Amino acid sequence: MSRSLLSLRALVTCALGATVAFGATVAQAADYPTRNIHFVVPYAAGGLPDTVARLTAQALGERLDVAVVVENKPGANGVVAANSLLTGNADGYSFLVTDGSMFSINPHLYKDLSYNAETDFMPVSLVAVAPLFLAANGEFEPDTFEEFIELIKANPGKYDYGSSGVGSSHHLSMEALKTALDLDITHVPFRGSGQSVPALIGNQVPVVFSALPSLAGFVANDEVKLLAVNSENRYDQAPDVPAIAEWVEGYDFAPTVGILAPRGTPQEAIDRVAAEVAEIVKQPNVIEAMRKLGIDPVGGSPDDYAAAMKGESERYAAAIKAAGIQPE
Repeated sequence: MSRSLLSLRALVTCALGATVAFGATVAQAADYPTRNIHFVVPYAAGGLPDTVARLTAQALGERLDVAVVVENKPGANGVVAANSLLTGNADGYSFLVTDGSMFSINPHLYKDLSYNAETDFMPVSLVAVAPLFLAANGEFEPDTFEEFIELIKANPGKYDYGSSGVGSSHHLSMEALKTALDLDITHVPFRGSGQSVPALIGNQVPVVFSALPSLAGFVANDEVKLLAVNSENRYDQAPDVPAIAEWVEGYDFAPTVGILAPRGTPQEAIDRVAAEVAEIVKQPNVIEAMRKLGIDPVGGSPDDYAAAMKGESERYAAAIKAAGIQPE
């Protein structure tokens, strides 16, 4: 048999093999998913990421006709959840649902994270944003953000502000504001909004950053007034409250919640989940459920989410540096 005939047979065999492989990939993409999907949340039940995960899981399960199970794996600032995904099978059936802190704050605070924020996970979709409001005790003198700035500038070092803890988005939102407007106001950290908001109501601190659901009842009773919001634009549910970005260009520290996949996850699974989430966040019932909780549904492609994560990480890195926080 001639060499040319052998070469021809080899080419045909390779082509047939490639066709079969391509056909299997297409079939796999068309069949996905064939079993339950798992959303791993790195925090205890009841917080922002858990709430977004459960609302999204229910709607996604209905669209894909499979159960989407939410698993809470809190511990070590997200490390427990990250490790559980990275040591498992990246087959497109397990995803991480988390706020941005695991990827935009933790890498700047901790030297020896067990996961690599840039390479160990693949962005799927930015699901939602939940802005924080700069809130003042009802008896605090300023009634507007402009008056607040004027008062702090006129009395450097006299006033305090509360946060949900060192390195939290609540803390870093104020530190970024201090840097941008040259403010001298002292940080008083608490353990979560469950402590910082009562401290505000009790007038232990005159101002805090917090999410709208934690503040709404007190605002209605005139115990708290909203001075500004830390998102890029004004929030639809509080349109009269200005965005800090109206004073500070590029200011945006609203917490985000997104879906990520462990490295090696099939692209067809990532694309399918991203496409479904983009439709889910347009559903009136999902929009209503989220906005009642102070959450703004977003959606978007993996590339959109990657770009958002990059910008968020850069802003937090600058705020952490300004706050003088040293990596541990």
